Amino acid sequence: MPETVFGLPTHAIVVHATVVLLPLAALAVLLHAFWPDARRRLGVVTPLLAGVALVLVPMATQSGESLEHTVGENSLVEQHAQLADGMLPWAIGLFVVALALWLLDRRRAGAPERDVSRARWVPVVAGVLTLVAVVGTVQQIVRVGHAGAEATWHDAVSSSSSGDGDGDEG
Repeated sequence: MPETVFGLPTHAIVVHATVVLLPLAALAVLLHAFWPDARRRLGVVTPLLAGVALVLVPMATQSGESLEHTVGENSLVEQHAQLADGMLPWAIGLFVVALALWLLDRRRAGAPERDVSRARWVPVVAGVLTLVAVVGTVQQIVRVGHAGAEATWHDAVSSSSSGDGDGDEG
């Protein structure tokens, strides 16, 4: 993967795509699980969106490791990298739940009345797994993104706010 695209670090571009698509996929999974009209409309879009988001996560991690070698290591970058390493399991879980929900819908569509996919416990289990995957994915992307923003902007913000004389002095 190239280190830059149009002069920008590849990591910045891939991360922005990931930060948009992963929560969007989480929202689609949530809607798919709990809103029948959305389920019918989303169909295969839900697992496809979750799959694209899943592919972006290792790309973001790999491009971040390349960028880390360029900018050097510090405690904020290390914290961001450690949190980012925990993103992949959540993205995998979200994809698995999205795929399972879609496959369950397809099975139910052609299933006889007594099929296991029509059992009362199936939607409960699917709902619990959906909530775990969605909440876990969203909280992790927020934590990773916040740590990345701190690593990126900490020096710029702290140096500009410490000596500019625009403080509230009454």
